[in-house]
Amino acid sequence: MMNPFDKDVLTTGEVAKICNVAARTVSKWFDSGQIEGYRIPGSKDRRIPVQALLSFMQEHGIPFDGLMSGNTRVLIVDKDKEVCGTLERVFADQTEYIVQSCSNPFTAGVECERFRPHVMLFDLEFCGDDYTTFTKSLRDSDEMQSTKIIAMSGRLTDGQLTRLTCSGFDGVLRKPFTVRQVIDSIENAVAVVY
Repeated sequence: MMNPFDKDVLTTGEVAKICNVAARTVSKWFDSGQIEGYRIPGSKDRRIPVQALLSFMQEHGIPFDGLMSGNTRVLIVDKDKEVCGTLERVFADQTEYIVQSCSNPFTAGVECERFRPHVMLFDLEFCGDDYTTFTKSLRDSDEMQSTKIIAMSGRLTDGQLTRLTCSGFDGVLRKPFTVRQVIDSIENAVAVVY
């Protein structure tokens, strides 16, 4: 396999980006000996050799695809299989996204661990009105810490739209939406702001 990196050693922050988890998760992996690396003498900084990261990713089934291409991984969670199918087709035609979809929240949990999406498009019908508890429970899981969550719903008032953004969602799409709106909201969610 070709090495996609221009250096041999990575920081915990860089590893976190590649695996799409929080930096503290990488520190936990390091401290518990799950991922090999070393500390810089006289500091608390950890360094992880690229080879160690690649073996760790392979062992834990973390996908390499985003690594090679920098492609955004998108998970669509929607009861309506037609919505999933349409979005998958559109993304395949018009974007470089790597896409998975599922039609229930339980499968979504499993997919998140396996697929490590950068963005999740989530149909609000799954979580009732208690948005804050829902987003908090997602944010509390290490796998989902850096995943951007975009809410989708066909029945939203303007007040609810505002409440959703305050409840921890990274974007909101009102159904029916245009392809452009979906792609824009994904691009905005993953845009790295320095």
